[in-house]
Amino acid sequence: MEKDLDFFEMIYYHSLLKKEDYKEICNAHTKVEFQQGSMLLEIGKIAREFYIIEKGLFRSFLYDYNGNETTTEFYCPKEILIESLSLFQRMPSKENFQTITDAVVWKIEYDTFQELLQNIEGFREWGRTWATSQIFILKQRSINVLTINAKDRYLNLIKERPQIIKQSPLKYIASYLGITDTSLSRIRKEISTT
Repeated sequence: MEKDLDFFEMIYYHSLLKKEDYKEICNAHTKVEFQQGSMLLEIGKIAREFYIIEKGLFRSFLYDYNGNETTTEFYCPKEILIESLSLFQRMPSKENFQTITDAVVWKIEYDTFQELLQNIEGFREWGRTWATSQIFILKQRSINVLTINAKDRYLNLIKERPQIIKQSPLKYIASYLGITDTSLSRIRKEISTT
């Protein structure tokens, strides 16, 4: 249990949380294993939980106005996989969530999460801090798509999240970067010759 507790302390770190709070948070999660290609949430369904990733790579994706599959985000170990709008607004999801590799996650149900938020002050503060950071990340990604060329976005992905480059099919990476598979192949060839 101690190893798991360390994992939860790292994920949910906040200065107001105490050791006993982390034990309660840890106990609220259930370990789940998924096989490659498993769907965690599909378009049109309402999220009833979210996941802390221990092992594996995931992605969210949707279909654009032409029906093309577009990867909207990747989720790596030590990250939270959540469809916030669906979970908190109780609305059908507009995205699919899928495993790219075999995976191990820690699931927490929506109602259990709400109980923890009500009962643990430090957890509420962690939630506010986390939500704020997610808004910043989303805003920064939007800006980067408009102001940084695809090659530099790819190089940033290699630097910041190398697991994605190592484990994701190129077509998912290309759609995430907003480019075609052919363009990504050209960028990769250019990088390898420099």
